[in-house]
Amino acid sequence: MEGAGGSAQKPHPLFGGALSVVIPHSAVDVSDLRQIPDNQEVFAHAHTDQSLIVELVECQDQVADQDAARFHFEDIAGSNKALEPGAFEVTSVVMLPKSELSLSECSSAWMLTGTQSISKFYEESRNIVTLHLGLVRLPQFSTDVLLTFNDPQSISPDSSSAAAAGATHGEPWTVQDFQRLLQTLTLHNPGLFG
Repeated sequence: MEGAGGSAQKPHPLFGGALSVVIPHSAVDVSDLRQIPDNQEVFAHAHTDQSLIVELVECQDQVADQDAARFHFEDIAGSNKALEPGAFEVTSVVMLPKSELSLSECSSAWMLTGTQSISKFYEESRNIVTLHLGLVRLPQFSTDVLLTFNDPQSISPDSSSAAAAGATHGEPWTVQDFQRLLQTLTLHNPGLFG
């Protein structure tokens, strides 16, 4: 993975090369550090507490395309124990033009931005995190691809993330980095979906 500042980056293989994306600078493959579920690829920023997750989930056919990103966001909020009133908020949901995506096989793609109040590693302290959620729908493969950019905005001093929040070295990822990730998602082997 090459440096920041817009230098050309090569697509990074995911799921054994079945998919690929352009990963932003300073990304560390979390599977080198701990076990990750088979349906996920997880990357952490080397110098901040930001993370990127690419996840393959079952297509929610019963949910209309325009509601599916919110459905998955609320599912993530449930996993983060952030469903109580005031613990999560959706600020925008926009459809992404297929002409701007490399994954031409998708039926639709969406980007949601919202916030969640999240505790890390089941800690008592909670951090305010902006979630940028990309949803790429592949109903022909019974799959929704979720791409999530976790961007902490407020870190509790009691959180295990507090040390990373104080770090000032390293350029953080931006929404533009995440949009490039979404736009460069490419399918190489449909056998991934069974």
